[in-house]
Amino acid sequence: MNSLRTVAHQRLRLFSTSAISTPLLVSTSTRHFVAAGYPAKRKTIQPFLLGNTNQPQLAIGLYRASGSQRSLATMATTTDLKTYKFNHSMIRVKDPKESVKFYEYLGMSVIKKLSFPEAKFDLYFLAYDSPSAVSAGKNVWDREGLIELTHNYGTESDPSYKINNGNVEPHRGFGHLCVSVDNIQAACKRLEDAGYKFQKKLTDGKMRHIAFVLDPDGYWVEIIGQKSIEEAEKIETTEVGTYRMNHTMLRVKDAESSLKFYQEVMGMKLLRTNVNEKGGFNLYFLGYGDATKEGEGTADREGLLELTWNYGTEKDADFKYHDGNSQPQGFGHICVSVDNIEAACARFESLNVNWKKRLTDGRMKNVAFVLDPDGYWVEIVQNEEIAGKANF
Repeated sequence: MNSLRTVAHQRLRLFSTSAISTPLLVSTSTRHFVAAGYPAKRKTIQPFLLGNTNQPQLAIGLYRASGSQRSLATMATTTDLKTYKFNHSMIRVKDPKESVKFYEYLGMSVIKKLSFPEAKFDLYFLAYDSPSAVSAGKNVWDREGLIELTHNYGTESDPSYKINNGNVEPHRGFGHLCVSVDNIQAACKRLEDAGYKFQKKLTDGKMRHIAFVLDPDGYWVEIIGQKSIEEAEKIETTEVGTYRMNHTMLRVKDAESSLKFYQEVMGMKLLRTNVNEKGGFNLYFLGYGDATKEGEGTADREGLLELTWNYGTEKDADFKYHDGNSQPQGFGHICVSVDNIEAACARFESLNVNWKKRLTDGRMKNVAFVLDPDGYWVEIVQNEEIAGKANF
């Protein structure tokens, strides 16, 4: 975020004090120390410099009030947006056995399971983990393109329990997950032969290069090709080890506000834009890592975010998308893993984000939830590989 970039020496000199109280945020744009959570209380000073970078960084110190003086404690922490990862997307499922079976058929593996029997739910983290996978062998929080399945005990035996897939009025919001495949015709035939139903087959409608298969809860999973449909037309085999969990799609009310949030606050890059004036909508693809070159596709990548904007929704004061966490529930959140969760959350606080849960709220002190402009939940977790200690 240009207006909030901090630039600093790599070596930071701090003044020693025994006082420990409120964390301070440094911003070179305002040249203010801002007490976290209290943006109105400011003191103009010369900012610290932590090294030349185009990525927003944050210097955090500790201060005490002593008359008119405030002194820094003997520690500082930074957060570097270059290290952030779009880790996973969470969806609630009725029957984990059926859901895991489906996603394993798509080539994913359960790489971690967290059980919380006292709260009566389990979490299953699935990823592409073959030797050719982008994040193969990495720590669960050091990856992109994961799917988290949340199972609340007892739903599998409740005949009245049904998931909101995000695509039925008046509860639209989350749209779909997307898997990119090597040979799209062969991949779709394999799924169809296995008995899985399609929302849209390749031969349906005008868009013959994409398909949508339905998972056991009726969530839409888009299937796209890593090569053109013409190249794959005569190939009758498909290798699931080459598949990618490419993106998660969310509908947004105001494209400008959402793009600003995900780029300037969350640090993502806008990789690709599809403008469809005739259809009255635009698609924006964002992600971390290297920007795409002109004419370069994104089908071989993992962990992207697709924002779908339908023209005119931003002008309707009463228009609102369903966040997936109000009833009826389905989609839960997207998750970004960060290098230093305390510093990242302090930076978010300085940017006046809306919170669903701060680190200090509730019992789970190792996760936070920020709200995007549409009220979708964005989970913030620590990248264990960077921290060197387990989150759970």
